[in-house]
Amino acid sequence: MADPEGAATSCERLVRLVAPPAEPVDAAGDWIAVEERIGSRLPADYRRLVETYGWGEFCDFLYLRTPFGTSRHNGIERRSVDLTTSPAGERDRHPHPPHPTPGAVPEALLIWGTTLDADRLCWLTGGDPEEWPVVVWSSEGRHETHHMGAAEFLVGWVGGHLSSPLLVDMEPDLAPWFNAFRPRVNRCLRLSERPLAHAERLRILRDALAPTVDRGSWHSEHDEMRQDHFATVDTDWHITYETGGPHQIRIAFPLEDGERVRQRLFAAVPLMGCEVLQVLTATGMPLPNRNAPTDEDRSA
Repeated sequence: MADPEGAATSCERLVRLVAPPAEPVDAAGDWIAVEERIGSRLPADYRRLVETYGWGEFCDFLYLRTPFGTSRHNGIERRSVDLTTSPAGERDRHPHPPHPTPGAVPEALLIWGTTLDADRLCWLTGGDPEEWPVVVWSSEGRHETHHMGAAEFLVGWVGGHLSSPLLVDMEPDLAPWFNAFRPRVNRCLRLSERPLAHAERLRILRDALAPTVDRGSWHSEHDEMRQDHFATVDTDWHITYETGGPHQIRIAFPLEDGERVRQRLFAAVPLMGCEVLQVLTATGMPLPNRNAPTDEDRSA
């Protein structure tokens, strides 16, 4: 369980596993006002998490919320959901409402994160905030309690040693990463077949976009389908190179980088021995090649 001294240790362990962003988003603000609003002091490890990482996502799956900023998609929150409608076994373990307004029942659920599958990550409040356990509240209404703080919970999940039947496991072959939330454009470049070996094509692509950082790879049992994930260090572009199904490059990038992305990718593809056959938006709509990465189809 976290404590004020252990908060630094848990966050330091997480930083060793997952590099924080150079410029965290919605990471600073008036903590006193936040705590007055929710009616309680917040755990020290959570405050360190927010100040270190800000609003964003771990490994495209687990989202850390902060109490700052103006986005309706961010913020710690309470929900008016009756957990007593859960199955009997879960009802016995979690007869608690969402986090109350000041002066209401002392034990409740306060959401500090979510997942891609719409699960909610909460604290079970009441008593010393440094002793609040983490509750995973699944999108199906099931619950489980982890007797640890938020930072230790994240260390366990990204490190692949957290036992949770409700959450998707961190892929063992991927290198953990964190994306600060910012508006992005998503594009997919469909490519022609290729005479060069896969490893050589991947090397050429990464050299053309260097410097890059590895985010791991995935391949099917017989190596027919493969995905290689990496990100650019200086421009914060997120790239997946896929073969075995559609031969394509998927890329997500900040809105202002459209022309640079177009120039660098369209220069790299011929070096890979390929040509761009089609450019698609995130929703699969085709675009003319000359308009490849523009600032349409924005995503956060």
